[in-house]
Amino acid sequence: MKKYFLEYIAFLDKAMADPDTDFARLMKIHKEKTSYFQHERFVHLIVMFLFAICTVACILIIASAEKLILLPLAVLLLVLLIPYISHYYFLENNVQKLYRYYDRICEKLEREDL
Repeated sequence: MKKYFLEYIAFLDKAMADPDTDFARLMKIHKEKTSYFQHERFVHLIVMFLFAICTVACILIIASAEKLILLPLAVLLLVLLIPYISHYYFLENNVQKLYRYYDRICEKLEREDL
């Protein structure tokens, strides 16, 4: 997903720099891609949140019921939670970057209308 996202950002940079770009078509493409990335971000938010809940619940059970047998599960969940947080952070920041591209495309379209 990161590679796909970064390739799309590179495509946008190239399109924004090209004076022959059809910005109306680019806007349509951009809206579709932004929607796709927003959906991806939402799915990862849910997965990250569920992993966090399971991790905290497992740690609370270990602490309150002294079920040390669950310690490997808690460690595994914690180890998996860290990449989910990192990936969600990447998606969140880059989706916000797409919003700035949207604004720039709108500016180019307004200039074309003048």
